[in-house]
Amino acid sequence: MNKRSSTATRINGPARHHAGRATRPPGREVQAAAWLLRHPGFALVPLLGLGLAATLGPLGAGLTVVAAVGAVLVWWRVHPATFDRFAAPRLRSSWRRWTVYRGRRWAQLMSDTGLTREHRHTGDQLVPRVLRVRSSSPSIDTVYVRMVRGQDVAYWQEKASVLWEALIAHRVAITRHRPGVVAIVIEWELPFTRTIPAPDIPETVDDVDLRALEIGDNEHGQPFTASVVDGHRLVAGRTGSGKGSVLWGTLRSLGPCLRDGVARVWMVDLKGGVETEQGAPLFHRYATTMGEALELLTEFRDAMRDRQDWMRDNNIRRCTPSVETPVELLVIDEMAMLTAYGDRSAVRDALRLLAEIMTQGRASLFTVQGYLQEPSKDVLDVRELFTQRICLAVTAASHVDMVLGEGARERGALADEIPGDDRHAGVGFVIDHGSRLPVRFRAVYVTDDDIAELVQRCAPRDAQVIELTGDRGAA
Repeated sequence: MNKRSSTATRINGPARHHAGRATRPPGREVQAAAWLLRHPGFALVPLLGLGLAATLGPLGAGLTVVAAVGAVLVWWRVHPATFDRFAAPRLRSSWRRWTVYRGRRWAQLMSDTGLTREHRHTGDQLVPRVLRVRSSSPSIDTVYVRMVRGQDVAYWQEKASVLWEALIAHRVAITRHRPGVVAIVIEWELPFTRTIPAPDIPETVDDVDLRALEIGDNEHGQPFTASVVDGHRLVAGRTGSGKGSVLWGTLRSLGPCLRDGVARVWMVDLKGGVETEQGAPLFHRYATTMGEALELLTEFRDAMRDRQDWMRDNNIRRCTPSVETPVELLVIDEMAMLTAYGDRSAVRDALRLLAEIMTQGRASLFTVQGYLQEPSKDVLDVRELFTQRICLAVTAASHVDMVLGEGARERGALADEIPGDDRHAGVGFVIDHGSRLPVRFRAVYVTDDDIAELVQRCAPRDAQVIELTGDRGAA
């Protein structure tokens, strides 16, 4: 096969003759053999049927096939959870591979969207070839495609909007999978049709995974989890986008650790505590004014320094969460009030303390979670120190890249297009660290009753909310 066309499917075009160069494509029998090597199941299934017929006879083979189909149907009806987890994605992937992403239908789609190229010697049209289809949920397909030589991922990303309109899809995201191969995430419909209830509060500390607290579902139908020990978290979203659900969902999943002193929450809410007062018994420290917040930040920073001194004296490089060395979680609701909109000298002090905490706190289990509406650099000068980023519905396209990183929106994180109604509250995007693709998720919905249950069951046993002595009249 011609070297220049080995990575793509051909559609024959008019031949062009060049002296000293091959102008004919490989024979049809060679192309057919190459196709069978790429799709062995096409030949193996008939051969398996013939083998069964030869071994068991036509009637026995027919009964075996009927029994196999019947077993699959029974599995589907009797235990949907395991069927949807193990069988459905494979069956759905095979079905869509052969009905949507193959043959002339695929070639025509590539041609209509400008993703084909003409072979400069033979005049054949080269079509990007589908390598694999992964359909993890009814609404989402991931298609791995080998590009035609001369294309790159940036070229494909420029065509993303054209491609999703041609497919009549809800969203298309494209990223580089490996050299010469792109991964195309095609979202056929919105994956979240219902509100996700708050997670159950774990019974014991042993039931809590601090690196994977469940706070919602992702678009692939799997739990959406987040860590409280592997870095600092930034959550951005406009009013009503569901930031509170992320905050309280995290605390519910963390419940036994709060009760037993394995984790402690230092809460800063500069909206006067309106949205966090109900959970006050859960907090180790609580600040609702700028003066209190600076005092809390200073105490948090000093506690971090004390633990670092203890680690150095005991030759410990990284702490393990325990009652003796708990996770110290600083939660800042409406962070812009602390980092941009307050008194200039107070803001400067707050940013200095935050920078020191966020650059030094990871090994000693001191971590920060910030929630805000407007993520620009002017509002949050320490934005780049957040290693975990969550983008809920935002008001401007530029905010997406500010939160999730450059090019995130271009790859499909359309957080600025999430509707602002209650039906879409809690819907947002994160970036998968492996593929670098945006992944849509929906956070759990935490009601006032859920917060009251959390306080009743998980308030620290020696709970006493210590009011800091800052000036309550401070701006």
